[in-house]
Amino acid sequence: MTALDGWVIGLYLAGTLGLSAWLARRQETAADYYVGGRTLPWWALAISILATQSSANSFIGIPAYVALVPGGGLTWLQYELMLPLAMIFVMLVLVPVLRGLGVISVYEYLERRFDRRTRWVLSVVFLLSRGLATGVALYAAALLVQVCTGLPLAWSIVLTGGITVIYDTLGGMRAVVWTDVIQMIILVGGVALCAAIAWDLAGGGAAIIDLQDPARHAAIEWAHGIGDGARAPLWGFVAGGLVLYINYYGVDQSQAQRTLSATGIPGAQRALIFNGIARFPLTLAYAGLGLAIGAVAMKEPALREAIPPGRPDLLVPRFIEMYVPSGARGLLVAAILAAAMSSLDSALNSLSAATLRDFVEPHLGPVRTLRAGRLVTLAWGVAIIIFAGLASNLSTSVVESINRVGALFYGPLLAAFVCGILDRRARGPAVLAGVAAGLALNLWLAYAMGAQLFWMWWNVTGLVVAAGVTLLGSRMMAPPAPEQLVGTTIDATALRRAFRSQRGGVALLLAWAVLCSAVAFWLGVR
Repeated sequence: MTALDGWVIGLYLAGTLGLSAWLARRQETAADYYVGGRTLPWWALAISILATQSSANSFIGIPAYVALVPGGGLTWLQYELMLPLAMIFVMLVLVPVLRGLGVISVYEYLERRFDRRTRWVLSVVFLLSRGLATGVALYAAALLVQVCTGLPLAWSIVLTGGITVIYDTLGGMRAVVWTDVIQMIILVGGVALCAAIAWDLAGGGAAIIDLQDPARHAAIEWAHGIGDGARAPLWGFVAGGLVLYINYYGVDQSQAQRTLSATGIPGAQRALIFNGIARFPLTLAYAGLGLAIGAVAMKEPALREAIPPGRPDLLVPRFIEMYVPSGARGLLVAAILAAAMSSLDSALNSLSAATLRDFVEPHLGPVRTLRAGRLVTLAWGVAIIIFAGLASNLSTSVVESINRVGALFYGPLLAAFVCGILDRRARGPAVLAGVAAGLALNLWLAYAMGAQLFWMWWNVTGLVVAAGVTLLGSRMMAPPAPEQLVGTTIDATALRRAFRSQRGGVALLLAWAVLCSAVAFWLGVR
């Protein structure tokens, strides 16, 4: 990497830290720090959510999956097909309750609806799962820094994680959202630049298609992923993806914290509609980038030889190192660092929010919460940097590793919230039993069945078992007190009211789901 590249990256990082320090001046309370005082515009929240999804795992992992991972290809697009439908459920069922209560941690809802023990246990489950996944995300970003700078991997992890921890600790949610907006602009520019260079090196669209294995062009694998050992089965993505996205955008603190930061319920719903539409084209761009760089790898032996066996995630970093000119290389490294930090800052802020609100704040006075929040953020940052150093032992691609971790937990966590909101008889002890049963089953399936059950099905198995145990167990107990149901459940009348207020958005998301499916099926039969 040349001095010009270093200046480009340095100026970007300095600007990020300066913006965070400037935004930190307006913070006075924990609500300012974690939800931006609930004054953030919906469009900025929408871009921030999208930027978080456009992480370094996506920039590095999706192209590698499409181009090099055995059994990969455009089948990754199946992962996106259920997102618009999931957004409809989130905006009609979950947002009116969670945003309506004005909570900072979504797990505060569980105490209001059930009891404090349920809140604590489910918060711990979230902290464990999100902390592990964030460590893998940091490792993915550090891979790029290592390749492009020559620094050892350990120092690359410390540099990438350290910058993110500093600006997140200073600026809180306002820094997260506004830096995400800037990072999204840089990221889109970086993807476009990288794709243009790969297109030229490969010799154009026809050459890209001819150079790749035709099997990688198919976007649909019609298998179901139960007993057939399929790597990317359609029905596993359809069923598992619906559960995953409802959880991730609705009750995962790292994403739900954005909707909790909106000025009101309509603003939160508009942010979700935007993401329900914008994510598929962005994923399609990542997949196309994978085809283009993969074609360059087929054409250029030097690029193939630069990628060690079993390390497909080095495809994009090596491509940038070898073929992108000075200055532009710095821009692309800054783009992937932007993608990495937009995911890390969100995760850090959500981990800190859940830790402070659910475990620390009850023991503090209101004046000390802001300082405590920053210290908790710093502590989580150090923990994630340590775990990222351990993540180098992963044997699968980065993008799959993160989603495997989430698939173990998402179904049981979602069951707790859905049962609480939709079932007025649900009780806390039954919820805990359901979550334990769902998580235990998923861990057993992961250990005992291996490739015989595609990992996206874990989202479904965890949800079904956890919800079933909760429903049955709750009916063996006395009904909850009436005051626990006020504002924490939703009935048919409220659902009809929510639908009428957002029927235009619902229609748009349904139409978009049909269009995205049509594109994937068209690619699947070519």
